[in-house]
Formats: sequence, C-alpha cells, structure tokens
Amino acid sequence: EVRYDGARISPEKKAYVLLNKPKGFATTTSEGKGRTVMDLVANATASRIKPIGRLGRNSKGLLLFTNDEQIHDKFTNSKNGVSRLFHIELGKNLKFEDLKKIQTGFKIDGKLIAVEEISYIEGASKKEIGLKVKNIGNTIIRTIFDYFKYDIVSIDCVAIAHLTKKDIPRGHWKYLTEQELNMLKML
Repeated sequence: EVRYDGARISPEKKAYVLLNKPKGFATTTSEGKGRTVMDLVANATASRIKPIGRLGRNSKGLLLFTNDEQIHDKFTNSKNGVSRLFHIELGKNLKFEDLKKIQTGFKIDGKLIAVEEISYIEGASKKEIGLKVKNIGNTIIRTIFDYFKYDIVSIDCVAIAHLTKKDIPRGHWKYLTEQELNMLKML
C-alpha cells in the first residue's frame, strides 16, 4: 500500500485501446481542435490514455491509445520503432521506376529515406500501393510522394505490427486481447 500525505495512492490501471479512425478527426488530445480521436475513445476507459503517433485529419485507419509509457517508448524510439502498414491511393499510377527508387531508399537533403516494404496492391490499379514503414506518423509518406510529385488521395493504416483492423468497423475501437498485448511487449 502506498500513501502520500495520508491518502492511499493506487496506480492508474494500464489501458490499451485500438481505434479504426474515420476521416475528419484530428489526432490530438487538445481541446478546441474540432472533432478529435479523443471523442471517439472517450467512453473506452477512465484511464488517461493518449494516441501513439498521429494520423492526419484526412487519414484513416488504426491508431493505438495507451497510458503505458513502456509501450509508448517502444513505438516512438526511432531506432527500433514498430512497423505500420498503409494502404495508399495516389492521384495517378505509381511508375515502376519510382517504386524501385522508394524500395531501395533515396536521399532528400542528404537524409536517407527508407521504407521496409512497398508494393502495388494485387488486383488493383497502379494508383494503389501498400507501404510498410517503421516510424510514427505519416509525414514520411507525404515526404516520399511530394518528392516524386504524386498527390495522395487517401491514406489508411491497415496494420500496426501484428494488430489489424479486422473486426473493428470504421469509427469503432476495441481493447487489446492479452495475446495481442503480450506480442506487443515482445517486439
């Protein structure tokens, strides 16, 4: 039992919430920013959870919320990071030579831009690609396609490590299972 000034202190229960974010919600915990992802997970837990990373207001897909600092650090540590898979739709077909350059890595202002994987989506037009990156946020995605002069029509985060949006309708959330949580901790 821990006491402070005579009052009993109980540590906040750890919470892990996975949201399938719809378009039109800002990824922020700030008030006064219009509709935010915090509105969507408001009734998930009494714990003070926050999103790990960001998805732009017009992006959609998976976003993980937690109050577990160890998990948060694991995701935001750029050396290790956690893989995120995006389904991206471009304004025009991605040229094969551009796909190859992105695949092998290239430099912008002397800084190496590297992705884990990139491929065309099977059975779809060459405008739709799958991109796996090991970092937080989608600024790297914008950086890549701005550099090659492609407009991004949509960005959908379809997987974070082993977590997928299977069985989570857009705009809904779920708690991580014990197995999903254990796999996250092992990354």
